[in-house]
Amino acid sequence: MENIRRTSVADALSAKGENQVINVKGWVRSRRGNKNVNFIALNDGSTVNTIQIVVDLARFDETLIKSIATGACISAVGNLVESQGKGQSVEIQATDITVYGEADPLEYPLQKKGHTLEYLRTIAHLRPRTNTFGAVLRMRHHMAFAIHKFFNDRRFFYLHTPLITSSDAEGAGQMFQVTTLDLANAPKTDDGKIDYSQDFFGKSTRLTVSGQLEGELGALAIGQIYTFGPTFRAEESNTPRHLAEFWMIEPEMAFYDINDNMDLAEDFLKYLIRYALDNCQDDLRFLNDHWDNELITRLQSVVAENFARVTYTEGIKILEEAQANGVKFEFPVSWGTDLQSEHERFLVEQHFRRPVILTDYPKEIKAFYMKQNDDGKTVRAMDVLFPRIGEIIGGSEREADYDKLKTRIDQLGIPMKDMWWYLDTRRFGSAPHSGFGLGFERLLLFVTGMQNIRDVIPFPRTPKNAEF
Repeated sequence: MENIRRTSVADALSAKGENQVINVKGWVRSRRGNKNVNFIALNDGSTVNTIQIVVDLARFDETLIKSIATGACISAVGNLVESQGKGQSVEIQATDITVYGEADPLEYPLQKKGHTLEYLRTIAHLRPRTNTFGAVLRMRHHMAFAIHKFFNDRRFFYLHTPLITSSDAEGAGQMFQVTTLDLANAPKTDDGKIDYSQDFFGKSTRLTVSGQLEGELGALAIGQIYTFGPTFRAEESNTPRHLAEFWMIEPEMAFYDINDNMDLAEDFLKYLIRYALDNCQDDLRFLNDHWDNELITRLQSVVAENFARVTYTEGIKILEEAQANGVKFEFPVSWGTDLQSEHERFLVEQHFRRPVILTDYPKEIKAFYMKQNDDGKTVRAMDVLFPRIGEIIGGSEREADYDKLKTRIDQLGIPMKDMWWYLDTRRFGSAPHSGFGLGFERLLLFVTGMQNIRDVIPFPRTPKNAEF
């Protein structure tokens, strides 16, 4: 019977022709029944749904049936027929069952009952077998595919930027060090500092916080590029919004100004959400019904609305008026302050009631590479703010003027030894260009309705946690 080609559960459930012999393989979600017949719910990860396998106990060895407990992995061959019971359109009448791997019901931690998300994080190696995390991981795949399709269809080129770098794109300084030196006996220079000239790369190196700077080099050569890869922040933040290792999508485009940049960001987000609505219906319905009953409505509303476009100064006025009218913010707001999530969500959820693109931030709270406006106070930055999430995209038109960029680098004390190659792009054929960054896990929080960023990545890396 093993020579019958396997059919995925997703394909079996959507099969048009009934009364056909098929082979399904997967993990048992439950087994129930009476002394004559058992019903096995089988899932193989291809869909959130299970297929029912009907077992006539008179045809099978009792020992074999007893070994089929929740968590066991089996292969089942049988006739796919119209289901006689409720809850499924088709079922399989088993003629042959093979047990690949048993799961002791006294030890298997995913029995048929509710488990908290906190508990499931402690068994991240098994949680993909749950309906919730199966749905999240399938949606993670679909969103990754949609990202590549969006950019490919618009003639962007996928650029692989380095994970190991000697520059700090964000100026944050919160970077993981990469070294092969013996930490217990590191070589020292004459002034007592660690001698990185003896390290693997001959200099101090770290894991990247962003591929943006290298992405700009690509855009200023081949026009339109995007990066999509892991980034790292050594930030001591144990919050539902932060990870030490996460994935970023960062397009960079030559000849785009800030308005082109905003248009692309809005089109991009709407495309991804439409793709989820069109291609992840079963998973979205499950997540909507079990975790966030406003999820699908919220996704549909974002696609339907044009994003509001407001300057930072206008946004501050709205927030100050709200404060004056009795709205209580944990963090007081005034011009020049960096907006917190509560401020961003107020603008989106209470005031405009749709996504907001905030532009023209004070230069003092934004990165050195952003193009300066003529007022001398603000830069052509843009943040896209979403309901429940706050900032989901951050970007800007980049400073294309060599003198302005070098002055800003000098003002911030960024070592020129790390920036000479970046400045060269402004010396040799500089061009207007723009770009933005989208945190992949922030996107997934929005499209899945999950509340904690640790639940939208297979194996979260957070302070004091690098398990699995």
